[in-house]
Amino acid sequence: MIKHKYNEYRRATRAVRAGSVTIGADARVTVQSMTNTDSRDAAATVAQVKALALAGADIVRIAVPDQASTETVAAVKRECAGVPIVADIHFDYRLALAALSAGADKIRINPGNIGASYKVREVVNACAAAGAPIRIGVNGGSLDRALLRKYGGPTPEALAESALSQADMLEGFGFRDIVISVKSSDVRGMVRAVRLVSAACDCPIHIGVTEAGDETDGALKNAAGIGALLCDGIGDTIRVSLTADPVREVEAGRRILKLLGVDTRGGIRFVSCPTCGRTRIDLIGIAARVKRELEGIDTRGRDITVAVMGCAVNGPGEAREADIGIAGGDGKAVLIRRGEIVRPLREDEIIDALVAEITALTESD
Repeated sequence: MIKHKYNEYRRATRAVRAGSVTIGADARVTVQSMTNTDSRDAAATVAQVKALALAGADIVRIAVPDQASTETVAAVKRECAGVPIVADIHFDYRLALAALSAGADKIRINPGNIGASYKVREVVNACAAAGAPIRIGVNGGSLDRALLRKYGGPTPEALAESALSQADMLEGFGFRDIVISVKSSDVRGMVRAVRLVSAACDCPIHIGVTEAGDETDGALKNAAGIGALLCDGIGDTIRVSLTADPVREVEAGRRILKLLGVDTRGGIRFVSCPTCGRTRIDLIGIAARVKRELEGIDTRGRDITVAVMGCAVNGPGEAREADIGIAGGDGKAVLIRRGEIVRPLREDEIIDALVAEITALTESD
């Protein structure tokens, strides 16, 4: 494990590059998503990649089921400069070669369904020549039948063995720019499989819960699985898979990183207490309005913690740990800046005072 600025310890991995983005080693954890447009529709796919990048996606994956889709990869690379593009390949190794020729920055394959070893070797050689890494993607729903028989199902051990054996195959060809993902719709199974892989190799790991569900359930399942691993120092890039607009995946991923203190791009961390019988201000309403106001503030890369606390028991102490905060009283509050009480506030002054203080903080040197 290595010391890291946002995690007391983070698993030591090799570094690989997908276009301009580094995955692994001491690079920040990146957020990915995947387009859901028709991959043969270049205009729609380009528009969606731009929307994903604007939402904060560091890397975008595109399904490449046919040769026409490789032309879309080329269009995306022309129109979306600077966004690393991953070509998602299954079955036909020639599509990987064509996607690389079109400018793909990374290839996602499952070597088990590419076919004969010479086909895998051709993909490896082409990736090496292009300087593109390979992501080995293993899912619980598409495991090799021999492993299913051996383990009696898509167990964590089966997922890990599949990924590690495929990594061994690539390394046997002299290729080491490998990212591994082992995904399942079962949160605990995914976490267990990733921990097994993490203990056995130093490849960067892409983490996430697949087939997680809609925007609500899927985000919660991914927060549980991704959060557990990141708190262990495991995970170099993430995707929050949702049955929803892919932009929502990026937003959920960014939120998970921010709430865990892992997003090093800066931003506002919002803290508020759960309320109790001692609360004497409309804390729920105030917290909701403050959070809406804060969404539009650019912190210029700074990490700023804002605390909205409801009473005099824990409020002052918790708010003192924040950059800016309030602790409520009976229809009033005190404004606290970095541990010091600044002034009392009427309840109707709280929101404007907080926004003004945060704005001033972001504009200071």
